[in-house]
Amino acid sequence: MLRGLAGAWAVLGPLLWGCGLALLQGGMLYPRESRSRERKELDGLWRFRADFSQNRRQGFEQQWYRTPLRESGPSLDMPVPSSFNDVGQDGRLRSFVGWVWYEREATLPQRWTEDLGTRVVLRIGSAHYYAIVWVNGVHVAEHEGGHLPFEADISKLVQSGPLSSCRITIAINNTLSPHTLPPGTILYKTDTSKYPKGYFVQNTNFDFFNYAGLHRTVLLYTTPTTYIDDITVTTDVDQDTGLVNYQIVVQGSEHFQLEVCLLDEEGRVVAKGTGGRGQLRVPSAHLWWPYLMHEHPAYLYSLEVKLTAQTAAGFVSDFYTLPVGIRTVAVTESQFRINGKPFYFHGVNKHEDADIRGKGFDWPLLVKDFNLLRWLGANAFRTSHYPYAEEVMQLCDRYGIVVIDESPGVGIVLAQSFSNVSLQHHLEVMEEMVRRDKNHPAVVMWSVANEPASFLKPAGYYFKTLIAHTKALDPSRPVTFVTNSNYEADLAVPYVDVICVNSYYSWYHDYGHMEVIQLQLATQFESWYKTYQKPIIQSEYGAETITGFHEDPPLMFSEEYQKGLLEQYHVVLDQKRKEYVVGELIWNFADFMTDQSPQRAIGNRKGIFTRQRQPKSAAFLLRERYWKLANETKYHGSAVKSQCVGNSPFTF
Repeated sequence: MLRGLAGAWAVLGPLLWGCGLALLQGGMLYPRESRSRERKELDGLWRFRADFSQNRRQGFEQQWYRTPLRESGPSLDMPVPSSFNDVGQDGRLRSFVGWVWYEREATLPQRWTEDLGTRVVLRIGSAHYYAIVWVNGVHVAEHEGGHLPFEADISKLVQSGPLSSCRITIAINNTLSPHTLPPGTILYKTDTSKYPKGYFVQNTNFDFFNYAGLHRTVLLYTTPTTYIDDITVTTDVDQDTGLVNYQIVVQGSEHFQLEVCLLDEEGRVVAKGTGGRGQLRVPSAHLWWPYLMHEHPAYLYSLEVKLTAQTAAGFVSDFYTLPVGIRTVAVTESQFRINGKPFYFHGVNKHEDADIRGKGFDWPLLVKDFNLLRWLGANAFRTSHYPYAEEVMQLCDRYGIVVIDESPGVGIVLAQSFSNVSLQHHLEVMEEMVRRDKNHPAVVMWSVANEPASFLKPAGYYFKTLIAHTKALDPSRPVTFVTNSNYEADLAVPYVDVICVNSYYSWYHDYGHMEVIQLQLATQFESWYKTYQKPIIQSEYGAETITGFHEDPPLMFSEEYQKGLLEQYHVVLDQKRKEYVVGELIWNFADFMTDQSPQRAIGNRKGIFTRQRQPKSAAFLLRERYWKLANETKYHGSAVKSQCVGNSPFTF
């Protein structure tokens, strides 16, 4: 039956995703250089100042953006990308809440400023949390949300003159409210016998440090004034033929031609097309397989798009190349399938977190993490609890690491955070997230939230609306959120495709009693499945461990206790994965920073690696387990006939 639907999908597919992904207005293509495009990264030292005034608004009152920052007072050197919190020696800056100011003078190539046929764009990869941007004192952009990119066309500003350089000023506020994502509250301490006047603290309901700053690359890039604004790709398989559905959006002219070529890894053209929408058929297609599931995983084609447009100045061309992985995703009552084969998630949860740099993007750290993932035998991770850098997603595509792509919806526990104001912002965040990550074959499922208070009455409508909106944006992928609520009380799980459950038996309750884990975990799985008949992922489990602490018999915080706790979980997971459990993701890949509290010894220590990426005993236990799991599920073959309509909404 599922195989028979492939022909119908070949016809209906482009129409269905055209009503979903194509609804997104405006593109967010990753800035890639081509024959028609250039990019100039602005990484390095920026001028920096925190606004320590009592109302945190001195920078606006004195209009610091109108003149170079050095003219309005002292400033610091601040590396970009990085969090500002751990770079300096000023303790006030580490826990600072409010507005901070960044500034950088950027030298511009002459052709960018003199050629009016060139479009110059400023792109900020991530500014946490709320950002306002000026160029040469002129307001050009604002953005809410700390984990997704935003852009501003600054062509007119830099081409008036023309200018040889431009001054970029970015003000960032890391304050979290009940309506931000993630939410938080500001608590004013009014007892003047204990606290100075105006004293306040930022409270959050999530267990990681609220690092802030310019966390990812800031860059300038160019396109022609008539340009390829967006590309949307979905894929399917009909027998041994790969189907690549594409839609291309052009801005700047209504008179243009589009040529599309799909190249294999050797650079050979395997399919061609024309026009803004179509389907490419690839006979004997190489499928994109997860790491360790196939002898040739993560096969990527290249979709080359050429735009030719007629303008007043003559013919203009634009070129863009998009990596494409042909694969299908489907969900049944008891399985998660990739390319028609049952897929079992054995991997980790992560954080963008490291010494000194905080959440700042760092290539050596990223490559180290991927080398550790592959050493571990992990085939998947969840972007807990926010979208990661675009370069992370690109490496996942390249190495075959499957991704559950999660929004910043963590800590949604207050009634105010389920309001219409919060919901509207959450819907917008999902639009931005899908717009950015929709073309990554590694992304197989969206997660809209982590551990919300999904038992509260407003949660039912909130998540019904949010999940339906996400499915409308992208009908090609299942949608979930991660729950830690009781199966009888959860009002949001009825709307997900896969149930993701977090539990910490013998850690946060019945602590020290590992003998109860198997019974409690089996009861958890059986209760959820009996109620919903949906596949289940153990999306978090683990124990805090301080490296070098050893106790036998095992005691909490020792390496032996972490290892013993995982072994108890694995007994039940091995039983239930034969039925309906489709994955296990350890919490956490590496130790990470949190707010200070008596329960945290300089951060969360549940990592199987230290914050410096050195293995604990549990890492070797998981490595042995994950490689064993991989050998059980590996599929050999260069081409496979699809057994399901992976991208069709009919499979959900």
